[in-house]
Amino acid sequence: MKTHLEAHDLSEGRPDRRAVARPLDHQAEANQSGRAARSQPNGPAVPPAQSKAPRREGVQVIARAAEMMRLLAASSEGLTHGQLAERVNLPRSTVHRIVGALDAEGFVRPAPSGKLRLGPALIGLVVSSRQDLRHEAAPYLERLSHELHETVDLAVLDGGQVLFIDQYTSRRQLRIVSEIGARFPLYCTANGKALLAELPLAEVERLVPEELPALTENTLTTREKLLAELTRARTDRLAFDCEEHTLGISAVGSVVKDAVGNMAAFTVVMPTARFEGHEDVISKAVLRTREEIQAALHGG
Repeated sequence: MKTHLEAHDLSEGRPDRRAVARPLDHQAEANQSGRAARSQPNGPAVPPAQSKAPRREGVQVIARAAEMMRLLAASSEGLTHGQLAERVNLPRSTVHRIVGALDAEGFVRPAPSGKLRLGPALIGLVVSSRQDLRHEAAPYLERLSHELHETVDLAVLDGGQVLFIDQYTSRRQLRIVSEIGARFPLYCTANGKALLAELPLAEVERLVPEELPALTENTLTTREKLLAELTRARTDRLAFDCEEHTLGISAVGSVVKDAVGNMAAFTVVMPTARFEGHEDVISKAVLRTREEIQAALHGG
């Protein structure tokens, strides 16, 4: 999960895969139990026993797989098989088997480092839940990218992190790109702060610890300082990342909401050298785009 400067186009594969739950087959067991019942020499016939063990085992596997995916969602750098086995307190062989099934369905994928991360199929489910919002926002975000000649991202809050679900990349030779499906911290990114500013205080305190790790010399390292900035973001409808996540990269963003309360943050991200001195122009373009998207989402 990295944001970086790039001099080439970014192409994104969007695999369309589905997980199919297959019912457990208890027929063989039922036949065996029936034969045992018919072989009783005395007394009334005993009805075949319906074992619940396979069903319980299937539920446990689903619960363990869900726990693994939650752990992977909470780890921005991914986890090894060994780390995953230790955290779910299961043998490595069991973890390998479950991960293998998740990988086959696209819910988990190995990174080049060998660590496991959430896969494109799961990210696709998140995207589909906000499909209308993403679809309505698309033409306005694309126009904003062309107007400013900078990259524009669309992201949502997912698992206590920012999840990138769409991107319109700048045509400039020097531009910022992020992988669709990448996850970033909330407290030091423009889209993360824009999303946090829309949440109740109790929810912000649940998602953000009191002490925050510094990623750069500009990172806000206490929740108290972050809350003060969220107050301004809530008032201005704008949130900023001034080299707080990555040195040399700055961004400004805002939040849009659909009629049922789903929200997403869009950001204009660029090299700091192109941001400084142009903050007002960029901010006005972001606010205008926000109003246009809100009008489209609410039938205005």
